[in-house]
Amino acid sequence: MLKTTLAGSLPKPRWLAEEEKLWAGWKLAGDDLAEGKRDATILAVKLQEVAGLDIVGDGEQARQHFVHGFLANLEGIDWEKKTRMGIRNNRYEADVPTVTGPIRRKGSVHRMEAEAARAHTTRQLKFTLPGPMTIVDTIADAHYGRREDLAFAFAEALNAEALELQALGVDVVQFDEPAWNVYMPQVAEWGMAALERAAKGLTCTTAVHICYGYGIKANIDWKATLGGSWRHYEETFPVIARSSIRQVSLECRNSRVPMDLIKLLDGKDVLVGCIDVASNDIETPEEVAATIREAMKFVAPEKLFPCTNCGMAPMTRNVAYGKLASLAKGAKIVCDELKSRG
Repeated sequence: MLKTTLAGSLPKPRWLAEEEKLWAGWKLAGDDLAEGKRDATILAVKLQEVAGLDIVGDGEQARQHFVHGFLANLEGIDWEKKTRMGIRNNRYEADVPTVTGPIRRKGSVHRMEAEAARAHTTRQLKFTLPGPMTIVDTIADAHYGRREDLAFAFAEALNAEALELQALGVDVVQFDEPAWNVYMPQVAEWGMAALERAAKGLTCTTAVHICYGYGIKANIDWKATLGGSWRHYEETFPVIARSSIRQVSLECRNSRVPMDLIKLLDGKDVLVGCIDVASNDIETPEEVAATIREAMKFVAPEKLFPCTNCGMAPMTRNVAYGKLASLAKGAKIVCDELKSRG
């Protein structure tokens, strides 16, 4: 009950990559980089254990970016043909690679991290992958022509990777879909179907993460335009509720999302964001507990998993792991309260 976990990424060690950057450049190369990625993955797992998390992840230590880290071992993508494009409905621009042929997996993408993490923890292991719609919104297309066709091509590659991760001992496979808070009508039209294709055949726990983005300026500025009540989930949660996806990870802490919207996810596990990734202020355990108590008005404690709002890659390591420690302590406060009631 109230098992704690994280949404995805964590800051990388300063010896591995640039600090406090979303697209952090590597400081190592060749065999040193490969060894550094593995060491950082193991370290991230152990630091999550020290912080007290129940369900740990690889912290995305071997990926420069949560989307492009997966794309790196796929055929059909020209990394030299960069296209300047707007991302998340032109919230910000980036130079992205271009799809120039059929999308196929060359082989394992994240085997190393999954094996390293699994070998060094006995706790439940969660692994994150980008969702099909979010990938489509983060890469240029010069081959498929229709976004939904490109999404289903990526979904097939994601499915092959997810099935392999499951075979390696991963307990939870989470697909990250921040684009679902931007293109809500398309979620029902083809986004959910593409995600179901990505999760096909999985018997481990499946999850989808939908948030308002990393704590970077473009996202913070966008949130400031959304008004006093953020109701994007109202359109997508009913779609998810009808799906086979078991868990939903959402943003709550310091957001303007009405908490009662989680009632729309009846029957699903709800990963409630109790940690604000857009602030360097470390939540107190009592603040975390307050968020959990508010969420429990609308979801049973056995279906509630305290989590972070989003990934924490751009933060300092001290702040990120301090927040995770508060997350675990806050969940324990509420667990103790529930036990005391019998």
